[in-house]
Amino acid sequence: MKRAFDIVFALTLLVLLSPLLLVFASAVALTSPGGAFFRQQRVGRGGRPFRLLKFRTMRPGSEAQGQLTIGGRDPRITRVGYVLRKTKLDELPQLWNVLAGDMSVVGPRPEVPKYVALYTAEQRAVLSVRPGITGMASLDYIDENELLARAADPEKAYIEKVMPAKLALDLRYVRERSLALDLRIIAVTVRKVFGGF
Repeated sequence: MKRAFDIVFALTLLVLLSPLLLVFASAVALTSPGGAFFRQQRVGRGGRPFRLLKFRTMRPGSEAQGQLTIGGRDPRITRVGYVLRKTKLDELPQLWNVLAGDMSVVGPRPEVPKYVALYTAEQRAVLSVRPGITGMASLDYIDENELLARAADPEKAYIEKVMPAKLALDLRYVRERSLALDLRIIAVTVRKVFGGF
């Protein structure tokens, strides 16, 4: 049932939002070099790697300077990218990942291999389900970049505090997951993302 919901939901949004997605893609591509999309290897269900798709929000080569984004005003972020990140609209291309079967609409956020390698045996249980575009941890840490910007050592803060806290929420989701819970998470996501407009 969850997979059927994911396909219908993602396909419906892609059709309805296609004009908007075209505008965003054009804005990204025309205002800075590097193309409209950013692809990054993430770890999916069963520990299998896949290529996550986003609108590109940073200048080319930025990932070589670190995989964590520190604060909304990280100098690597473009002007259009700042708006897309602030509104979380840079995540919309992941609807294609959902259709491809790499992701679900709701689930634990997929992590890069570097940090998955640090998971404990218990934490690896989050890899038993498809990762999601949104989820319990995504909502609780919607301002994660700003939180890390206040840390003296952002990467240490992420590894020792933020990542374990997010994984605890993701493990809770894995234990309690249901279609009703997914619908509640989607509703809260829409409210948080669009509440400021």
